[in-house]
Parts: sequence; structure tokens; C-alpha cells
Amino acid sequence: MPKEEKEFGGTPGAIGLMIFSHFVPFYFALSLRYSSGGLYCPSSFDEFIENFKETCSPTWSAFFLYTGFCFLQLIFAATLPGLVIKGLPVPTENNRQYTYNCNALSSWYVTLVLVAILHVTGLVRLTILADQFGSVLCVAVICSDILSIIIHFYALQTKQTCRMTHSPIYDFFMGVWLNPRIRILGQDVDLKMLAEVRLSWLLLFLLIVSAAVKQYEAFHTVTWPMTLILTAQLLYINACMKGEECIPTTWDIFYEKWGWMLIYWNLAGVPFVYAFQAYYILVNSLRTQKPTEGVSMTLIIVCFTVLFFAYYIWDSSQAQKNRFRMKQRGTYVPRNAFPQVPWNTLENPKYLKTECGSTLLIDGWWKYCRKPHYTADICMATCWALSCHQWPGLLPYFYPAFFTGMIIHRYTRDIARCKAKYGKDWTIYCKHVPYAFIPGLI
Repeated sequence: MPKEEKEFGGTPGAIGLMIFSHFVPFYFALSLRYSSGGLYCPSSFDEFIENFKETCSPTWSAFFLYTGFCFLQLIFAATLPGLVIKGLPVPTENNRQYTYNCNALSSWYVTLVLVAILHVTGLVRLTILADQFGSVLCVAVICSDILSIIIHFYALQTKQTCRMTHSPIYDFFMGVWLNPRIRILGQDVDLKMLAEVRLSWLLLFLLIVSAAVKQYEAFHTVTWPMTLILTAQLLYINACMKGEECIPTTWDIFYEKWGWMLIYWNLAGVPFVYAFQAYYILVNSLRTQKPTEGVSMTLIIVCFTVLFFAYYIWDSSQAQKNRFRMKQRGTYVPRNAFPQVPWNTLENPKYLKTECGSTLLIDGWWKYCRKPHYTADICMATCWALSCHQWPGLLPYFYPAFFTGMIIHRYTRDIARCKAKYGKDWTIYCKHVPYAFIPGLI
């Protein structure tokens, strides 16, 4: 077996990323509380500690709120009906094919109904997430770190490891367990897919809805910038849920191990960092008591236009590629989950047959560039940041900058893997599709 190549700069890079990943969400929480989303610069270390205690101390209510949400999603994953899909053969496990009960859409709808009932009855009001943002964040970080340690040592103890470098910190960061599963109520639940599809994006949506409800309760209106963020997240998260059956064959599930990097970012990083724009709008509208002042409707209209077009490309391009692959394997099952955008399934598409037996799609959106969904993703992320234009600042643009860097890094990983896998066929493919992100440019 070939030696596992180290990424992210090896052990030093892994340590740096773990420190940075803990710093960012807490810095954002403190920024929102004490600088209205601007740069937070405490005058002393004692002041920082005092602010941290006041804003981010874990509470029992935050603990039960976060763990209750996670446990509920675990129960839903084990019990609700869904489409059963087989994953790709796993080379490190004698080409075993795992099955996945893709019921995220059912979980999504049931969660929305349950949350609405809890809010309307007053049992658990949605605004509790906005009120306890820092505390729930702290609980999420602690839980993700503890879970990472448990998963790592359990995999080592039970010898469910693969592609280890035997650099302890780096292996902890990247993970050693490829297919972490737990059996609950007679059903195997894939923890990696649960965290990636549901825990991260569902919690993010609830955090943003909480901010929108908080704004409505304060001003009896939800502003256009907040509506833009809410719409963007609703489209994105609904797409993840309705297309879950395409995820078991993706790189994240098939190849990426479930280590600290994926656990932390899915359970804590994604929901609390990606929610920043909504809370930036909320805290500044509360600070100024003028939620609509300074809103550029021209920019809002442009952002909505770009958002919808980018979403269409993002959704349809991924549907084209994943359905093409599923048809090739004979596993394609038509679904009518809302919305089904036009041109999401290609009939008799053109493709290249490679010597290794795989096929490379050169039709649909994929004849124009190699990563159309990455470009669309970056456009949507930029719209999120521009929604904060009422109160100019730097931090709202962290997400699109961070996301673009992550996408470029992921692209370089993809290219290296494809060159190694396809050899001269990859060169031929690049002649057919010469551009990576934007046709005619790059």
C-alpha cells in the first residue's frame, strides 16, 4: 500500500489549524458582543478573560440544547424512512460496499415542524440560540473535541484504522477511521455522513432563523439583508437534504477519514462561523435601532439575482454529475424532492472512457469548466458577505475569503489525485475542458 502523503503542512500545519479553528469562532462571538461585529481588541488579557467568561461560558441549558439536538438527529437518522443507497467499494476493506439510509429530507421536514411547534407553544423558543450563542458555541467546541478523542482512540483500540502516517498529532487531525458507524434501534447510522449533512447545516439554519426571529421580535420586521441570508441558507440546506443520496459516493464519504478536522468543523466550526453574517446584521440593527437605514436595494436585488443564478448552477451541475455516475453504476433512482431545477439530468451525455475503467463527464455544465459548482459556491458566499453592506466591516468577508482558500486547496488535492489516477487520460480530459472555474478565464 502506498505511503499516505501528508497535507496541510504535516504535523506543524495540523497544530496551527487546530489552534486557528478554535480561535476564529470564539473571536467572532466576542466581536459580536463587544464590537458589534467589528475588530475585537481587548485592552488587557484580564479584560479578554472577563469578556470570555461573560459571553462564552458553557451552561447546562446550552449543553442540553446542543446535545439534545444532536441526539434527536441521531434518532431521526435511525428511524425515519429514506432511500437506501450503496456506497462505493472500499479498497481498504476488501471492496466492501456500505449501505446508507438517506433520510435527511425526512429529518429536515420533521425538524422544521418540531421546532415550529416548540416555538409557538413556548416550550423552547427559537430565540434561545441567539440569546445563548456563545454558550452553545462553547458546548459545541467541547463536545467536538471530546468526540474526536473518543473516536480516535476507539478506532485504534478496535483496529478500525486505515492509511495512517504514524505521526500521532497529524493522524488525530486527519483521522484514522474511514467509516465510523453506530448501531441504534437496529439501524446502522454513518456518523460521518450524519455530521456532514445534518448536524452542521441544520444547526446553522436554526442559528440563522433564531437571529431572524430575534430581529422580528425587536422591530416587527425582517430586513432585506436578513431575508437574503435566510433565503441563501434555506436554498443551500434544502439542497443538501434533498440530494443526500448523491453524497455516499463523494470524496468526503468515500476517502476522507473522520478525524478532528471533519468532526470539529461539522459539529462546531461550520454552524457558528458561517452564521456570522446573520448575527452581524442582528447586533448592528439592535445597536443602532435603525434596521433598515443604509440598505441599498440595488445591491440587494443584484445579490438576489446572483444568488439564484449561482444556486441554479450549483444545484444542477452537481445533480448532472452525480446522476450521471449513478446511471453508470445502475443505482440511479428518480426523486421529486422540491425544488427540481431544470437541466439537472443529462440524457445520453458525452464522456471520456479512461484506461482505469472510470468515466469523465464532458457534457452539461461540465463541458464549460472542471469545477462549475466551486465557482457557484464562491459566488453564493460573496452574496452572504455583501448582505452586511449597511455597516461596512472586515469580518463579514472572512467567510468568502476563507471558503475560497479552502476551495482552491481542495481543487489542488483533486487535481493531484486525478493526475495520479488517470495519467494521460487526465491530459486528454483537460484538453476537452481546459478551464477550471470560469470558461475563457481560469
